[in-house]
Amino acid sequence: MELETLKALLGITDDTKDVLLQFTISDVEETIKNFCNIDEVPEGLFNTGYRMAIDLYRNENLGDESNPLGSISSISEGDTSTSFRSNITEFKDSLLKNYQAQLIKYRKLVW
Repeated sequence: MELETLKALLGITDDTKDVLLQFTISDVEETIKNFCNIDEVPEGLFNTGYRMAIDLYRNENLGDESNPLGSISSISEGDTSTSFRSNITEFKDSLLKNYQAQLIKYRKLVW
């Protein structure tokens, strides 16, 4: 996967986010390799990898120092209680599931 391609897909024209984008690419490649039990990302998974990288970059707000609480999971009115769920945890759990159908085609069994 190439940095310039990911930048073009995200509409980024400057170099200020190159480190974050390179981290995103590395993270997606590592996820694909670990899930599929392979040493290199095959050419047939490049588009899937770019989609995963775009989702990961947009949903994790990389480079943003503020830490949003996430969505509200429950509210109690008596003695006022509010609970938040982490959007990041939910997203990380769903990222692989969203692309699992494409990844399974390249998965190798490990004994």
